Amino acid sequence: MEEHFDVAILGMGPGGEVAASRLLKAGRKVAVIERELIGGECAYWACVPSKTLLRPPEAKTAANRAAGASGAELDWVAASDYRDYMIRHLNDKAQVDGYTGQGATVIKAEARITGPGTLQAGDRNLAADHIIIATGSEAVVPDLEGAEHVTTWTNRETFTATELPKRAVLIGGSAVGTETATFLARFGVDVTLVHRGHGLLEREEPRVGELARIYLEEAGVKVRLGVRAARARREGNGSVLEFDDGTSVGADVIIFATGRRPRSKDLGFETAGVTLDDRGAVQVDEFCRARGNVWAIGDVTGVMPFTHVAKYQGRIVADAILGRPRPATYEGIPRVVFGDPEIAAAGLTQAQADEQGRSTAFAELDLAESLARPWTYEQEPRGHLGLITDTDEGILIGAWAVSPLAGEWIHQASLAIRTRIPIAALHDQVAQFPSYSEAFQMALENLKYRKETP
Repeated sequence: MEEHFDVAILGMGPGGEVAASRLLKAGRKVAVIERELIGGECAYWACVPSKTLLRPPEAKTAANRAAGASGAELDWVAASDYRDYMIRHLNDKAQVDGYTGQGATVIKAEARITGPGTLQAGDRNLAADHIIIATGSEAVVPDLEGAEHVTTWTNRETFTATELPKRAVLIGGSAVGTETATFLARFGVDVTLVHRGHGLLEREEPRVGELARIYLEEAGVKVRLGVRAARARREGNGSVLEFDDGTSVGADVIIFATGRRPRSKDLGFETAGVTLDDRGAVQVDEFCRARGNVWAIGDVTGVMPFTHVAKYQGRIVADAILGRPRPATYEGIPRVVFGDPEIAAAGLTQAQADEQGRSTAFAELDLAESLARPWTYEQEPRGHLGLITDTDEGILIGAWAVSPLAGEWIHQASLAIRTRIPIAALHDQVAQFPSYSEAFQMALENLKYRKETP
């Protein structure tokens, strides 16, 4: 027997949850389908546990750097217990009950699209006027000779671990690699981070990657760039990872932080006319429509793999279904890496601006040399801010910061980029004293032009 719904949501991570809540409040008949835990990767194995575990060492570092504060110590048992509380002990009963109480039909099963407007979830056949694909992404585990003989982890094992290894080698220099290395090293693990590229965080400005490396090495991480993992082997009770330059490193665990891929394989999306790109990402228009009344949100779209983008797209799709369509825009959306200190960016990099042929001016500000706030915040203060402006349009188009609390005050730049606030208006902004936000005005006063303006 086929059950009919106004909307069926395939995947209940952050994007699916936002869409479901909006649609349920509007009185729509909604089926929410999740094969694992409602809340998705972010809530149980990624964002929430990682940020929970990064906070204690951040607090210890802050206490050690603050004049007159001392004695902060880390307690792994207490930290991991609180982590378990934050990830609901990998139990989503409260979420299931919550959605059921709102009137949703909750189906915990593997599901696939079987045709236009139809799905199969476990042994149930569903029909829906609208289908929202929100199946997220999964960790990429590259082929590594000998991997089957050693202990390997992804983010899931790392951030739900009950015991930490003494030694870890981490493959990957992205945001996940940077955060994971910071967490483990601050908790006393001997960490080696290996990246085949020549800089960390290669999607950001090279200067950002340079600063990230400096602070990782200050935390005790051994960073090796420009080398590839060639093979792994067991040696006694541990593992050895060999590199393509003939060197090797020993570890108790090898952790893959080598990216993620959209989860779209063998889920029947093509039967509804949905197009996938070479990575398996669902192709969507500016309203997150994949085809007809099939929509897609979050990591599975490959647009920007961030929880906050998935939630934004969830709002976009729900509003479109409810007759209030508006296009999604992605300019200026913040990107944050919870290192120590935090790393944040928004808008274009200089390379991207150059590719677009834009005439630009830039500035980099050493916060400790320019502001009072870094000195009131910590001894031996740290921090830099970079800005990029379009000199023809007179607007801010890019920003980055490596500094305490950068993930909070980068939103000033994000808003300016998204709303195209004129530089003249930014110059007239009055920032709280003392604050890190004062840096924006200081940097704008020191712009250097890269190209002659007309």
